[in-house]
Amino acid sequence: MAANKDNFCVIMGGGIGSRFWPFSRKTLPKQFLDFFGTGRSLLQQTFDRFRKIIPVENILIVTNAMYADLVKEQLPELSPEQILLEPTRRNTAPCIAWASYHIRAMHPNANIVVAPSDHLILKEGEFLDAIEKGLEFVSKSDKLLTLGIKPNRPETGYGYIQIAEPVGENFYKVKTFTEKPELELAKVFVESGEFYWNSGLFMWNVNSIIRAGELLLPELTAKLAPGEKVYGTPEEQQFIEENFPACPNVSIDFGVMEKADNVYVSLGDFGWSDLGTWSSLYDLSPKDMNGNVVLKCQTLLYNCRDNIVTIPSGKLAVIDGLEGYLVAESDNVLLICKKDEEHAIRKYVNDTQMKLGEDYI
Repeated sequence: MAANKDNFCVIMGGGIGSRFWPFSRKTLPKQFLDFFGTGRSLLQQTFDRFRKIIPVENILIVTNAMYADLVKEQLPELSPEQILLEPTRRNTAPCIAWASYHIRAMHPNANIVVAPSDHLILKEGEFLDAIEKGLEFVSKSDKLLTLGIKPNRPETGYGYIQIAEPVGENFYKVKTFTEKPELELAKVFVESGEFYWNSGLFMWNVNSIIRAGELLLPELTAKLAPGEKVYGTPEEQQFIEENFPACPNVSIDFGVMEKADNVYVSLGDFGWSDLGTWSSLYDLSPKDMNGNVVLKCQTLLYNCRDNIVTIPSGKLAVIDGLEGYLVAESDNVLLICKKDEEHAIRKYVNDTQMKLGEDYI
């Protein structure tokens, strides 16, 4: 089936991925890494996935200006106009607002799917079918749509969506959003059958999201909307350089989706994972008979259980007596810590930055 020229894709690829330190670095964050030895980075896999249903010329990458060369190197199919370069990090709402104004200037009635650059999708055919149906759904009405994933465990690292009444085949009105709940609440959510994981994937008509932004985030759109006449012109990047840093640092979930009254969810089970943490990578990776995950490196393990080990090729790790640990070496950093205490990794990153400077970040 030919790709619909009205459909656009915005891939958000500007994060640092600090929870994957020391693999993910400020100069080479996780979206540019090949975690599974496939020969394609997470960003490239995301692009490969969407180009099957979205015209390549309608795919945009929003990233930090410091990653311009990385994006061009990894996605040579894109023209420079398809890479929007943020002068500073301002979370997902400003990123999506800019992309929306940019797309509307070129295509006043575009339908858009917004996707993070670091997700893993195992059942790609079912996923793309859901995206196509979702884009058709939002093309016909003023609705904001998110993709909900059927939970298979009480995960505390994801947000949850509670569904209300159905509005067609596999589409539901959203009742509530809940950010990363405590474990006991997550258990209640999963057992109830009314709650789904919030995938962070969104679909809407360009006019629907701009209206919602102007209504719910006026302090943000006031910074970006006045320059709408510059979108699609050579002056656009200069306008963004001047105005984007003054935008509030707010997520699209908190700023729009949790407050709007026209939010809907499409439900699915696509073998989806937000590849956000070392333990999520552990869960997805093949394990030996003792539950150890060894990623692309040489190891000799003795009396070891439930560990994840990754070191540079050409090196050997000999480990005896570890259980439930992460051992990760990359470039000039070796990290050894309990793999289930990954919230501490941000603390390690902050402490390293404060005490030792940027050389290890």
